[in-house]
Amino acid sequence: MGKAVRRSAEDRRGGRGAVALALALLLAIGAPARAVGQAAAPLRFDRGRFTVVAYPQDATLARAILTAASARDTFPGLPRPRERVLIAIAPDEARFREWGGPGAPEWGAALAFPDTRRIVMQGSRAGTEAGDPIEVVRHELAHLALHEYLGNRAPRWFDEGYASYAAHEMTRHDALAANLALALEGVPNFHQLESYFTQGATTAQAGYALAASAVEQMQALDPVHGLSHVFDAWRQTGSLDLALRQADGVTLDGFEADWRTQARRRYGALALMEDLTLLGIVVLVFVLPLWVARRRRDRARMAALVAADEAADAAARESALAEFLGPWPTVEGGQGGEPDGAPEAKEP
Repeated sequence: MGKAVRRSAEDRRGGRGAVALALALLLAIGAPARAVGQAAAPLRFDRGRFTVVAYPQDATLARAILTAASARDTFPGLPRPRERVLIAIAPDEARFREWGGPGAPEWGAALAFPDTRRIVMQGSRAGTEAGDPIEVVRHELAHLALHEYLGNRAPRWFDEGYASYAAHEMTRHDALAANLALALEGVPNFHQLESYFTQGATTAQAGYALAASAVEQMQALDPVHGLSHVFDAWRQTGSLDLALRQADGVTLDGFEADWRTQARRRYGALALMEDLTLLGIVVLVFVLPLWVARRRRDRARMAALVAADEAADAAARESALAEFLGPWPTVEGGQGGEPDGAPEAKEP
């Protein structure tokens, strides 16, 4: 599944980040092909508040993205966005990395630049790991919509969780990734969850799933209004804790504790299975060879004991028989004879 990373203002001040924005702007206004080193000039597609720019090879993808973005231009709990958005489709992975600037993760499928209302994403040449491009764009647009209404107030875990929730990214793969994290580390708190998005792809996938579940649970606090009252109070107070107090009558710490409890229950059975599976692997890799070697030693030791017992029994039997029969003495004047005490022969 494609994942997106929301870039900070500090990241975008770098030299390559500035070049990325300049290139995206050149594409948007129809810059000559030589400006970006391509044989064909880029194409521009406009509808409503969206502009999509792409090279001819991605024209079909550009039209599909433009149609989907225009058809679903609302996001849970937020008013309808008004700011114009530029979506630049990179022709290949190298150009995507160049436009993304420094710090872009290797597993990212798209990048959002909220302050400049731009999205850079991979094109049709991206691998299957990039995910569904329509879903990826929806994720990025949710970042922009949240930023348009709240500015930079949202912490990373909420920003990514809301974008994943809005894009319906809670797939089975994400759930399993989150489950493995729970089995190994337990349910993180919100501060720990922040670091999940700066690590590898597997940890980041777990972070998206966990953060989305937190946002989903927060939305469920008010079945009628969802997140709308929270967002309104958050915008006015600048604090998520105060917003939850005003909108839902709970503190952020209380919600966090309840979410962690619910997450344990939700993933508990699967976490136990993963834990047992991990234990089974440890047993197979480390314990089983030791057990087999010990069994072999025990068998050899037992065979030696049995042989020794049999030899002792045989010796004991021979000794008892000899003691029972007694000696066979020699008859005088003869060469052997009958046992001692045998009757002598007499003439009639």
